[in-house]
Amino acid sequence: MATKKYLKEKIKLGDRELSVETGRVAKQADGSFVVRYGDTMLLVAAVGAQKPREGIDFFPLTVEYREHNYAAGRIPGNYFRREGRPGEKEVLTCRLIDRPCRPLFTEGYRNETQVIASVISADDENDPDVIAITGASLALYLSDIPFETPIAGVRVGLIEGRYIINPTYDEVRESRLNLIVAGTEEAIVMVEALMLAHKEINRLCRWQKELYKALEIEKRPVQPFALDEEMLGEFERNYTDRLRAALDTETHGKQASYAAVDALKKEVVESHPEDVPEKRQMAKKIFDHLKEKIFREDILGNKRRPDGRRFSEIRPIECEVGWLPRTHGSALFTRGETQAIVTTTLGTKEDEQFIDDLESGEIKRRFLLHYNFPHYSVGEVGRFGSTSRREIGHGALARRALEPVLPSESEFPYSLRIVSDITESNGSSSMASVCGGSLSMMDAGVPLKAGVAGVAMGLVMEGNRYAILSDIAGAEDHYGDMDFKVAGTREGITALQMDIKIAGINAQIMAEALQQARKGRLHILDRMEEALKEPREDLSPHAPRIIQIKINPDRIRDVIGPGGKMIRSIVEETGAKIDVEDDGTVSIATSDSEAAQAAVARIRGLTAEADIGETYLGTVSRIVDFGAFIEIFPGTDGLLHISEIAEHRVRDVRDELKEGQQILVKCIGKEGNKIKLSRKAVLKDEKQKNGKAEAAGQGDGE
Repeated sequence: MATKKYLKEKIKLGDRELSVETGRVAKQADGSFVVRYGDTMLLVAAVGAQKPREGIDFFPLTVEYREHNYAAGRIPGNYFRREGRPGEKEVLTCRLIDRPCRPLFTEGYRNETQVIASVISADDENDPDVIAITGASLALYLSDIPFETPIAGVRVGLIEGRYIINPTYDEVRESRLNLIVAGTEEAIVMVEALMLAHKEINRLCRWQKELYKALEIEKRPVQPFALDEEMLGEFERNYTDRLRAALDTETHGKQASYAAVDALKKEVVESHPEDVPEKRQMAKKIFDHLKEKIFREDILGNKRRPDGRRFSEIRPIECEVGWLPRTHGSALFTRGETQAIVTTTLGTKEDEQFIDDLESGEIKRRFLLHYNFPHYSVGEVGRFGSTSRREIGHGALARRALEPVLPSESEFPYSLRIVSDITESNGSSSMASVCGGSLSMMDAGVPLKAGVAGVAMGLVMEGNRYAILSDIAGAEDHYGDMDFKVAGTREGITALQMDIKIAGINAQIMAEALQQARKGRLHILDRMEEALKEPREDLSPHAPRIIQIKINPDRIRDVIGPGGKMIRSIVEETGAKIDVEDDGTVSIATSDSEAAQAAVARIRGLTAEADIGETYLGTVSRIVDFGAFIEIFPGTDGLLHISEIAEHRVRDVRDELKEGQQILVKCIGKEGNKIKLSRKAVLKDEKQKNGKAEAAGQGDGE
């Protein structure tokens, strides 16, 4: 193995420096860099196999991103006290790295390649996710792996009208925008929110090219796959018309079209002798090449989509709400051959999700959205296993699209879980989840600020010719050059995600795509509002009712009781769920209104506080030489001093009071938790009241 050159350089990025180092750590990897931003550091390593696996016809790239707890000085909180399967953020960051990198490897490269980004130090200001994008580019570009176009990533925030590059955690919380952009020196490759920050990306890419020269990198050669020109010409003459007819989903529908294409492919492959496998392999390659060529020619030359729609046309939409009788909210959303059953479940504070977080250790999430993609949705047989990265990514995108319109927790003190089960799929199932999620929440009575719809945009581009497609179907996603998902309300965009397969697109195309997406989104919202225009006024009868009351935080211990004994007894007696916050907010949840009121009464009784000047009916709980303790609320005693028992002098408390006796007392003072009571004041008040009544009676007699 050749000795790697050592290099350590830095560049200004935002208001701090990005420093990179190679040739010191992980030297046996093809490319490795330690990247530092503030006190956040990542080790990113890339390795590419020297030879492709036999018979492989795709590019096997895997990307892994891991946040180690030790990086933030923590021990994992799970039973095993070690890192387990990657969390949602780690999975999403893997996709964040994979999507912009994948299209930029040299055409024909089929060697198994792996990129691993590990967070090895984490400060409390800088999120490592976006730094990992640039780190992955450094590890790939500054190695002999055939990745010849550097990329970079930045996060953009917007605070008080000013754009900020790579805002800190605190700034992101204040920001009106949380935008991640990855791109090459020439153009934007992948956008998570909006196309910005290209100036910084351009500078970072040019800097990587300077490092490339300094390290004297030589890329390993790649032998591109060449088609047999003679066979290609023969195929075009004999099969073009039949293949074009088979690809016509307007006539056949998706499933029949796929079956017709598969049958024709089988015929083409089997037209070559079985004992000449290389001919059959070439036939498969040429058939797939011809299929893509026909698709693109029809779009750019004939201005015709496979299903016959106009470029801006949205497929037929059907919406039905309240479809499931026992759920809290439900919607059946169908757009073309894509369909989702989406449900909303309302829960209590204890249903919040707790997530290990590198920044703060643990965070709570009250809004969950889970996306499921069973194999039957595309007419296939498959194994049920753990949630895939694709399912996690689609669910996260839909969640981000809906979060901005949720009511605050003070307005609507529920935890919410949306589940989107995809029952049919022919493109843009994540956007169907957005539409169905919005409808199901309104069906559940969630007071959303506005309805949200989503649409997936596509692009076919060759040279100066291009076509922007609205509401793309599966084939248009597969053979097109862009999948641009846009979700939002009538007022604006709430979430974006773009994946493209070409080197980049310019601002003009982006602007056209956004404008065309807006028209499509408004059309979808019109169809959705025909089913349900506003959130229902009442919750489902099957949903819990949550009543919130405020108590003095110092009295929380009285509600909880020793070892939780008191709160458990209230729950057992009433059947209500009870959550107590540190600020004294108590949430009582149950679908039984009588049980709820009973729980409220118990809690108010436990936490009621005496007000000076108020009179209470109390019970003598204990007699002592200097007075008596009177229970004025359950568990709350005040001292009735011997001097305050009667208007005359009392020599022995027991001459006036007995334990268990009920008497009226007035609160005459409070010192911290100590309550001073007076029976003498009550007797005096009664005497004055009776005197006034007698005087009034005498006046009436005159």
